[in-house]
Amino acid sequence: QVQLVESGGGLVRPGGSLRLSCAASGSFFSINAMGWYRQAPGKQRELVAAITSGGSSNYADSVKGRFTISRDNAKNLVYLQMSSLKPEDTAVYYCNADFKPHYYSDYVDQWGQGTQVTVSS
Repeated sequence: QVQLVESGGGLVRPGGSLRLSCAASGSFFSINAMGWYRQAPGKQRELVAAITSGGSSNYADSVKGRFTISRDNAKNLVYLQMSSLKPEDTAVYYCNADFKPHYYSDYVDQWGQGTQVTVSS
């Protein structure tokens, strides 16, 4: 199984920046896509950004041009650099990984515990 541990959340003023990190550990064969989702109070969880093992990425329209996802495949790390933060970016941010436990396994989804990001003056 994969364990995902997020870090880097916190309180930031509008217009500020934060970088989230997610470390994957445990026993697994491979990790395909990794991504960041967020869930604000009273709202559904939504995709923020995702990146494949080959480096292809996609973003929610609301964060394009402000957020950048990156990945270190050798260290099983994924990052989310967030800039020009807005109050509406306030949410719990969750790391997600699509991984194979074994060579012959299907891909399985795993979630981190989440990290709070609050954008407020």
